Amino acid sequence: MSDSALGGRSSATPRSHTQETPGSQSSLLRRLKARRPERKIPAHFPPLDSGFRSVIIYLTVCVQQKKPLLANRTAARLIVEAWGAATFWCVGRYVIMPDHIHLFCGPNTFPAQPLKKWIACWKNHVTREWTNRSQVPIWQREFWDCQLRRAESYEEKWQYVKNNPVRHGYVSRVEDWPYQGELNVLEWHDR
Repeated sequence: MSDSALGGRSSATPRSHTQETPGSQSSLLRRLKARRPERKIPAHFPPLDSGFRSVIIYLTVCVQQKKPLLANRTAARLIVEAWGAATFWCVGRYVIMPDHIHLFCGPNTFPAQPLKKWIACWKNHVTREWTNRSQVPIWQREFWDCQLRRAESYEEKWQYVKNNPVRHGYVSRVEDWPYQGELNVLEWHDR
């Protein structure tokens, strides 16, 4: 009995039960996937500037090998100072965790400077000032970024980010985590 008589092949049906011809759609998809390499690093797209809509990026930067280096007064001070020195993007809300940072940022120049360049700038600043040289290199090479598309996204993501220390069991209340804040108010505009 053919697959079409049974209503098609489900994902649970083993391939041995299907009749696959060389020109079939599943054969073509398999060949295309075989040619496409697996992504090993995140794709970074330039921020989309669309008229009067705000450009707000949700960013995650991690420590190399997940070493818990950041959740202390000295590291937090160095990071915040580095954000202040690298002025072509401005930081809004942020949470510094032991092995990664979540933050929201927006361009501070027009046209916007490359996000990757700004991240490299403040990472280098922190690394130069880092006192324990045995912990260098500090940062993973890559980062994860996502441009927010609407005002609700900013608030939803912030609710998730600010609860990170509670979810990881570092504190019982969000307010008790000392390595969080807001450096600049990033307001959503969409006219």
